[in-house]
Amino acid sequence: MRQHRRPVEGEPGGGGRSGEAQRLQPPPRSLWLPLLEQALREDLGAGGDLTTEATVDPERNARVAIRARRAGVLAGLEPAVAAFALVDPAVRARPRRSDGQRLAAGSEVAEIEGPAAALLIGERTCLNLLGRLSGIATATRELVDLVSAAGAKAQIVCTRKTTPGLRALEKYAVRCGGGHNHRFGLGDAILIKDNHVALAGGIDAALERVFARVGHTVTVEIEVDTLEQLEQALRHPIDIVLLDNMSPDELRTAVQLVREHHQRSGHRVRTEASGGITPETVADVARTGVDLISVGYLTHSAPALDLGLDFVA
Repeated sequence: MRQHRRPVEGEPGGGGRSGEAQRLQPPPRSLWLPLLEQALREDLGAGGDLTTEATVDPERNARVAIRARRAGVLAGLEPAVAAFALVDPAVRARPRRSDGQRLAAGSEVAEIEGPAAALLIGERTCLNLLGRLSGIATATRELVDLVSAAGAKAQIVCTRKTTPGLRALEKYAVRCGGGHNHRFGLGDAILIKDNHVALAGGIDAALERVFARVGHTVTVEIEVDTLEQLEQALRHPIDIVLLDNMSPDELRTAVQLVREHHQRSGHRVRTEASGGITPETVADVARTGVDLISVGYLTHSAPALDLGLDFVA
């Protein structure tokens, strides 16, 4: 039998502890500095900031405050405010809140001081990124809180449905909201989806090919749509089963089948629910006893958190 291990960051169920007390570290600067540079180039274009150049004394310094206009959860502060220093290294940022903290409407997130022109030029890049990431964290925290209120222990996990180029930061934002990360990329783990099954010639054929190829350190997950497919998959030493678009009643039956399999074989298989999960349905799904709940909209459709930048007298 294959040896099993605890999931690590980048695998289903990996990540830090849920909650706001954990210290969160953004991804390495090498992953997001080029994104900021590209965003600034996109905004400035070939002509630069015509408005600022025409209206603002280049020698003038100023101080601004970034504030939340709506309640939410903060994520991505360090990468976002770094946009100002890319415009002018003389800019200094003083954070007032930390990633993962809840924000009330009106909360001051950071104070930025430096050349006024740099503050105006970097404003939109900073707020675009900060609002996007904080929106993801806010949506994640909503689901995490709903699962906790339901008395369940399921972990909320994200997917690879991320904005191209922003995956590391968007998955970080999920962690800021108390969620966990699924695969970062195709090379992290095996996830056999319905199209893989169809092209391989069935569940047995797909899994037999996988286990003939990969070693014991590679996590193997397979998607199933029916209880019959689940029973077929459990004949193989899989690590995780993705229960796709099942009703709560089907999920409860699936969880029971997996538990009975564990009792018979001693082989632990984690259960993941996916498909159409919303704030209205997540509690019912969590109460079925699944280990993981994967939610694509966290990174592809979460609304941005409204934050603003105001000059301080």
